[in-house]
Amino acid sequence: MFDRTTWWQSILYYTLLILVAIAILFPVYYMFNISLKLPKDIYRTPSLLPVNATLKNYEDLVTEYDFLINLRNSLFVASSATFVSVVFSSMAAYSLVRLKYLYRDWIGRLILFTYLTPSGLLFIPLSVIVARLQLGNTLHGLIFVYLTFAAPLSTWMLMGYFKSIPIDLEEQAMVDGATRIQAFYMILLPLAAPGLVAVSVFTFTAAWNELLYALIFITSPDLQTVPVAISRLITGDVFRWGLIMAGAFLAALPVMILYYLAQRFVVQGLAAGAVKG
Repeated sequence: MFDRTTWWQSILYYTLLILVAIAILFPVYYMFNISLKLPKDIYRTPSLLPVNATLKNYEDLVTEYDFLINLRNSLFVASSATFVSVVFSSMAAYSLVRLKYLYRDWIGRLILFTYLTPSGLLFIPLSVIVARLQLGNTLHGLIFVYLTFAAPLSTWMLMGYFKSIPIDLEEQAMVDGATRIQAFYMILLPLAAPGLVAVSVFTFTAAWNELLYALIFITSPDLQTVPVAISRLITGDVFRWGLIMAGAFLAALPVMILYYLAQRFVVQGLAAGAVKG
C-alpha cells in the first residue's frame, strides 16, 4: 500500500542530505576549480566550471616550491606526533579510569584545561624548553611541541572510550592469571580499537593543520610543513590564488583519504565514547 506520508518524508530527507552534501563539497570543488586556472583566467573569466584548465599551478608547486618535501615533512611530523601521543595517552587514560589514587579526578580535569589553554600563551615557554633541549629548527622538536596539545586531547578522549568498556572483562582475565598490564594490552586495547582509531584521526588532523608552532619553531625552508609552505605563497599584498588553492587541495587530500578509510571506525569510536559503561 502506498504511504504518501512516508514518501514525502523520504523526499524531505534526501533533499536535506543533498543540500548538506553540496554545502560541504562546494568549497572543495571551488578550490580545485581555481587551482586549475591561471591568474588571467581567475580574474577575467570567473566561472564555476574550469576554463582553460591547466596543471601549471601543480607543476610549479612541485618543481619551483618543492611542495612534495613539505608534504613529506607534515606527514612525518603528524604521524609521529599521533603515534607517540596515542601510545602514552592510552596508558594515561587507563590509569585515570581504572586505577584509584589521590587526586585522580583533579588530574583528569587539569589535562583537559591543558588542552584548552590557548596555544599563543605557550609558545614562549615552549621556545625556552626547546632551545635548552637543542631541538630548535628540527622536526623532532616540532613533534615534541605538538605533544603539548595532542597528548591532552588524546588522553581526554580515550578516557571516555575506556569507561564504556566493562571492567569485568579485565578482572576476569586477571582472575585467570593475567597481570594488569597483560589485561590492558590483550583485553582493553583490542576492544577499544575503534576509539583508538578515532582518536588517532583527530590527533593527526590537528597536527596536520597546525600553523602557529610550525611557523615559530621551523625556520629552514626544507623543514617547513604544509601550512607554513602555503602561507609563504602570500608575499605582501600579492595572493597567488592558483598556487594557494593547488597547495590547499593537495594538503586536504591526505586528510580526506584518511577520513574515508577510517570512517567506520570513527563512527564506532564516537558511539563507544558516548556510552558510559
